[in-house]
Amino acid sequence: MTQSISKILIVLSTFSVAIPASAFAQGAKTGASFVENFDTIDRKLWYISDGWDNGAHQNCTWSKDQVAIENGVLELTFEQRKAGKRDYACGEIQTNKRYTYGTYEARIKTAEGSGLNSAFFTYIGPTDKKPHDEIDFEVLGKDSGKVQLNQYISAKGGNEKLIDVEGGANADFNDYAFVWEKDRLRYYLNGKLVQEVTDPAKIPVNEQKIFFSLWGTDTLSDWMGKFDYKGPAKMQIDRVAYTAPDEKCLFPESLTCTLD
Repeated sequence: MTQSISKILIVLSTFSVAIPASAFAQGAKTGASFVENFDTIDRKLWYISDGWDNGAHQNCTWSKDQVAIENGVLELTFEQRKAGKRDYACGEIQTNKRYTYGTYEARIKTAEGSGLNSAFFTYIGPTDKKPHDEIDFEVLGKDSGKVQLNQYISAKGGNEKLIDVEGGANADFNDYAFVWEKDRLRYYLNGKLVQEVTDPAKIPVNEQKIFFSLWGTDTLSDWMGKFDYKGPAKMQIDRVAYTAPDEKCLFPESLTCTLD
């Protein structure tokens, strides 16, 4: 990725998680281990983004109507309809609480379509009165055969790495996970280690919220591809879990059941 795109992404990530001041009440609390199978949307755990967009780079408005549960799966959708200042509506969900070192796991089927981004990430930043730290899995709909890994430390990114997703991230559910420790950050895809970071300067230190989002762009075509709307798109999340460092194996398929 070019330096100019990296700079755009720093701004992008900051705005992509903007929330109203009224949502800050639970933000300072540290979350405990959990497994979420999405039988319902637990509003004590999750905050649904609704009613705003994040700047010129985003061509859709977050809408609660784009977030739903279908047969035990969380669905975030993107569709053409007037919402706020935009002609498209999109979905995002985020935890109310912040989480620290531990294992983060999600089972996801991503959306397809050039100009769309299906993201599973953690974030904290200026809207939470903290430095911008972030850990990312992002699948760009222009090429669902790859997932992009990245992390930001005090708003400094530039740690992108593309990993092949066998069969395509949009074709079936895949397991994405990262293990965040003080001196090491490991990324996993379907149980396989695909990236290990040991440079302290490239490992976030601040507690973060967990996010899932599906959104589009008309302007970041060099990165996300030229926007080409062909109809409603859908990102599906079957499960997400956070396991604290002193716990393991909260569910049978957990990465923590096999890690040392």
